[in-house]
Amino acid sequence: MDKAFINEAYDYAIKMYLKEKKNKEGIKYNSFAVVVIRLLNIIYDELDILTPYQLNDEAIFYSNLTKYGYPIEKIEEFNNAFLSFYKNENRDDFIKIQKMLIDMFAKKRVTLNVSEEESANFKNLLYTPNAKNPLIASYNFLMAKNPNEILDYCNHSFENNSKMKIEKAKQTLSYDAYETLKISLSDIENMTAEELENVNKQVYNHFSINENAINRDYLLDKAINDLKHPTPVYSTGNGYVDILFILAIIATLIMVIFIITLIIA
Repeated sequence: MDKAFINEAYDYAIKMYLKEKKNKEGIKYNSFAVVVIRLLNIIYDELDILTPYQLNDEAIFYSNLTKYGYPIEKIEEFNNAFLSFYKNENRDDFIKIQKMLIDMFAKKRVTLNVSEEESANFKNLLYTPNAKNPLIASYNFLMAKNPNEILDYCNHSFENNSKMKIEKAKQTLSYDAYETLKISLSDIENMTAEELENVNKQVYNHFSINENAINRDYLLDKAINDLKHPTPVYSTGNGYVDILFILAIIATLIMVIFIITLIIA
């Protein structure tokens, strides 16, 4: 028997997710194990969850789940709770797993600018009385002592983490780069991180540089240097070749002068 990916709960849930994802209203697609995978897909990305599974690379999976700062020891605790619920559906793990998923999403909310739509999609998939899917809502009433426990926990988390939102750091380029677009340092200082990001895109576009290129800073510095120190029209760009080229011109001039002198004489 092949070794399960992470544990039996993940292995089953991911297989069922892939099998049932076209049947959006189906019982299995809206079962708790599969909904956990769907929530993880919202918090991270479907590729973050499925790619490690397809590659059977657990190290990548753990790396993806900690990318927003959720502690690795908490991931282990989450995995154990997921396995425990898979083996024996119980109320404690049902609540614990969802609260930990909310905590994971909270880490993302203070790291990235998460849209209201994404937050709503996450919240709507939790097991609360407000769940749009009747299977999810009814299972919540079956499992939870307090049907509003997860809803209250999520609302409290969203409220707190919206106040804790970390301001995005400014990514500045060299002054010469902004000077080409006639943007002053005072303008840069007064811009928000988002406004400066748009200006940086304009700078890269001005020099026909892909803003996602790994060596974009090198290309930008080179473009600015070329702009400030243009290559002479007679230069080939190679110093040695340029010397030979100049010597050839001089030799030609000497020859022409010599011929003219002979003709006159």
